[in-house]
Amino acid sequence: MKWKVLGCFLIFISILLSGCMYPSENLAQNQIPYKDQLQTVQTAVDSFRKDNGGILPIKTKEADTPIYQKYPIDFKKLAPKYIAEPPGNAFESGGVFQYVLVNVETNPTVKLLDLRVAETLRDINLRIKTNGYPPYKEKIADNVYSIDFKQLGYDKPPFVVSPFTQQNLPFVITGDAQIYVDYRADLYQELKKTNNAVKPGEDIRDLLVNDSMFVPAYSLPYTVDSTTKEPVFLKQ
Repeated sequence: MKWKVLGCFLIFISILLSGCMYPSENLAQNQIPYKDQLQTVQTAVDSFRKDNGGILPIKTKEADTPIYQKYPIDFKKLAPKYIAEPPGNAFESGGVFQYVLVNVETNPTVKLLDLRVAETLRDINLRIKTNGYPPYKEKIADNVYSIDFKQLGYDKPPFVVSPFTQQNLPFVITGDAQIYVDYRADLYQELKKTNNAVKPGEDIRDLLVNDSMFVPAYSLPYTVDSTTKEPVFLKQ
């Protein structure tokens, strides 16, 4: 009887350990954006749209949802007829990306939203709640400020690694205590290499989206300064 009990215990431990090892073995796969997976989802979306009179396989969001988070793909509508299952790097499969659509009115195109940004935002917001008030530092633009992260207990300001340029991007805060990623450095690089005519007052975030697999997650609108032609926050 003791050997049977020991055998069952060892089997249980083996299953438990294998379960714990699985995420680490697949961690890289779940965090890497693959162009072929993006194209597979694009093909599935196009087929669904064709078969359903132009209807898109998306989840319903509130009308005031930020544009790049407004049209998440609903894989339940695509699988298994149009796609076997969500890609391994999709949130629905335990990955870090949400598959979203842009240009839904003219040319519905599949892009990726990096959900790891949301984890950092949650931590900042939790610290602000604990602090009791948002620690505004310096005014950057109308209703946009830098953050005094020392007051929130950070040794160093948190940042996000840009999916567009791989450089570190800071956070900003608005007057209503909403936290956003600051993509001005990315947009500055894009403006230097683009030949597109950009007019002050136009939202220029699509410059990042058009030639990339990604969308600028949790971003404010930007435009160009009429004098310097550098990226600035667009007045709301």
